[in-house]
Amino acid sequence: MDRAAYAGMNAVESRHWWFVARRAIIDTLIRRALGAQRGRTILEAGCGTGGNLAMLSQHGKLSAFEYDAQARTIAAEKKICPVDAGALPDAVPATDTPFAIVAMMDVLEHIDDDRASLHTLGNMLAADGRLLITVPALPLLWSSHDELHHHKRRYTRASLRKALSDAGLQVESLGYFNCLLFPLALAQRLVAKLSRHADPVDALPSPPVNAVLRAIFAAERFLIARVPMPIGLSLYAVARK
Repeated sequence: MDRAAYAGMNAVESRHWWFVARRAIIDTLIRRALGAQRGRTILEAGCGTGGNLAMLSQHGKLSAFEYDAQARTIAAEKKICPVDAGALPDAVPATDTPFAIVAMMDVLEHIDDDRASLHTLGNMLAADGRLLITVPALPLLWSSHDELHHHKRRYTRASLRKALSDAGLQVESLGYFNCLLFPLALAQRLVAKLSRHADPVDALPSPPVNAVLRAIFAAERFLIARVPMPIGLSLYAVARK
């Protein structure tokens, strides 16, 4: 990602509606799809500046790796878990212990070879382990935000399922989320394209707006993995070997 994007993300990810609500949804998804277990091993692949580490550490013994040195330093300074240097698909940290959960949150879209990266992560799973990933959805939503964050692609349900299958993984559940705000986001991006004006989508809104958007998005935690959503700004998938 752009270095300015890392700095901006670290500055707001503890408060910004999107980060806060997404963590709540992922936390619920782990509990609902993967259950509550003590002592299980968890890896976050591509942890960025560490915004998910505190939440993930509540589900087991956590490790993480990150490619970017600046982001890795910020994540390690949070002192939640070890944060190693690593890059997908071929330079991940060596480990003797397979993981019960490998989580990769909005990382796959940054990587040139997504199939090889998924295959590598699949090989890091325990026999009954699960890979949990989230990615941005729908190529039609491509915007300056994707360019700032150096995305290679946005996924559809079909393309994400195909990538996982090609990597030798069996999909257990897959679906859209961030559905309730989809009409607003679509309108915003259409206006931005027509006006050729790139809004700073990562900027922190005013407190009242931030609170409303957080409440709307976070409400989807009651639906995730229970009610299929017809469309959304993001996709999640749970897969196994």
